[in-house]
Amino acid sequence: MLSKFPLLGRLDPFLLAILTTVAVAALLPAQGVALDTVAWAAKIAIGLLFFLYGARLSTQEAIEGLKHWRLHATILATTFVVFPLLGLAAKVLVPSVLTDPLYLGLLYLCLLPSTVQSAIALVSVARGNIPGAVVSSSASSMLGIFVTPVFVALTMSTQGVTFSASAVVEIVLMLLVPFVAGQLLRRWIGGWVKEHGKPLKLVDRGSIMLVVYVAFSRGMNEGIWSMLSVGRLLALVGVCIVLLAIVLALTWYGSARLGFEYEDRAAILFCGSTKSLATGLPMATVLFPGQPIGLIVMPLMLFHQIQLLTCAAIAARLATRLPVPVPTA
Repeated sequence: MLSKFPLLGRLDPFLLAILTTVAVAALLPAQGVALDTVAWAAKIAIGLLFFLYGARLSTQEAIEGLKHWRLHATILATTFVVFPLLGLAAKVLVPSVLTDPLYLGLLYLCLLPSTVQSAIALVSVARGNIPGAVVSSSASSMLGIFVTPVFVALTMSTQGVTFSASAVVEIVLMLLVPFVAGQLLRRWIGGWVKEHGKPLKLVDRGSIMLVVYVAFSRGMNEGIWSMLSVGRLLALVGVCIVLLAIVLALTWYGSARLGFEYEDRAAILFCGSTKSLATGLPMATVLFPGQPIGLIVMPLMLFHQIQLLTCAAIAARLATRLPVPVPTA
């Protein structure tokens, strides 16, 4: 089972792919009509990705999972209350540790929903409550389509970020509508989607790489690397590590204090501490027009890789502490 998820001991190929994409954007950034074309291709790919999310999610499983309301309320509170408060508190790091654009990106990271596939995979490795993780991560992703833009408007209006109804409409058309379409067609295509999970994974990663290329092409056109020193980059990595450590500690020990059993604690740990790259990158291109988009998405990209490596190692360690289940006749 551990081989299904990237663990410590080798570099994640997806991380290498993202770094390669950033390098290509740095050397050959898209401009003008080419940039507009790639941006539209990225939006279509993200729409396809959320269509597949909808086709994968079992409606019956979701309905059954909703009964465990305490679990979902705890995860959603971590994602949309605890994280934003930590993001607001990080304002004290400006300008000594973070620049204004990097802080804007860190705050944006804290306002995003949880991951879907990564959280479910982590809970699976740790032998936690998988149905609960499926429902919570999917609900978080859907709520984030509406909650994140509102939070951005409330917390960043004084920093030059404008909020418009057209931005929400664009996000809904790009993320929610394809998801609902996938749910409606799941009866006919759900089985095929599950059977072809590995090839369809290319859609997942390919869509994210397209968005990364668009974001960093725009960043190169804006002179992103002249705005970011090595010292600031290392400081940002340190801030992301500390942020993740705080949330991991709060979710693991806090869930124990709230009386949750191990399986639910594992779901809270991984669904509550992770942030979605697939949702965050395309949203950023819509929510931050005229802003240094390359710098704004930098915290999210770094945090995403740190969370994968750290949480995968934790999930593997938790699994080794559990007794091996005895097969029943």
